[in-house]
Amino acid sequence: MAEDRPFAVRVARVRRLSPVFTRVTLADDDLTHFAAHGFDQRINLLFCDGDRREYTADDWFDRWRAAPDATRPPLRTYTVRSFRPEACELDIDFVVHGDAGPASRWAGRARPGDPLIIIGPVAGASDPAADVAWAPPAAGRLLIAADEAALPAAAAIAEALPPGRPATIVAEVPEPADAVPFDAPDGVTVHFLARSRGESLLPVVRELAGDLFGTAAGRAEPDLVDESDWAVPDPDAAAEGRDYAWLAGEAGTVVALRRFLVGERGVDRRSVAFMGYWRRGQAQPN
Repeated sequence: MAEDRPFAVRVARVRRLSPVFTRVTLADDDLTHFAAHGFDQRINLLFCDGDRREYTADDWFDRWRAAPDATRPPLRTYTVRSFRPEACELDIDFVVHGDAGPASRWAGRARPGDPLIIIGPVAGASDPAADVAWAPPAAGRLLIAADEAALPAAAAIAEALPPGRPATIVAEVPEPADAVPFDAPDGVTVHFLARSRGESLLPVVRELAGDLFGTAAGRAEPDLVDESDWAVPDPDAAAEGRDYAWLAGEAGTVVALRRFLVGERGVDRRSVAFMGYWRRGQAQPN
């Protein structure tokens, strides 16, 4: 059985959460076959003009890749904010900033009934989930650092944590009004930062690192990270009880956060997952 396939869905509801966040609820009975893996699960969204049924076939990717640049629909990766299998509904939280990109443009204009194609995993597929980066050890303290692009993933992770698991979330958003609340269980501390107030992730993480990793960190390691802006450690590599950091957002920022934790604080590199969801100054090609 194929691990991923297209799901043709339609917009059920659109809700503006804040000046920058819009939640789009997608629905279709076909989602009974969608495999929800939780946490920071990634799926692909294909933004077609109208019902492009050629992209719902098993060979959708070959068709997409062979399409001329002028007609190839944009393909983007997003996080599942929540999935309700009993209702066959899936929520995606979009960062909406005008017509700067195809996803923002689509979400800003989305209305009930609009079509969309989701590329996601099939329930019952034999292959293990490869769309979830969150893989901490069973114990230890947790640090989650995210900007607005990664906040939906961070919120989904937080809501799935067991009560009492020590975790600190640092979230950077454009404005104070973009601090969209979520249901964090007992044991989770949330710090919202607003760029409009001059706040940003790196200095705050530096300030908090002593409390979070003061006893767990060892000798600082040489920074061996290459040009990659995405590295997820093997979940079996970290010993039980090891503290764990999940860093996601703008590529340059998450690389700098990782270098600080590993190179200055001495956090074991096997306990730091970092993911560049976007890169400042670079548009994502189709």
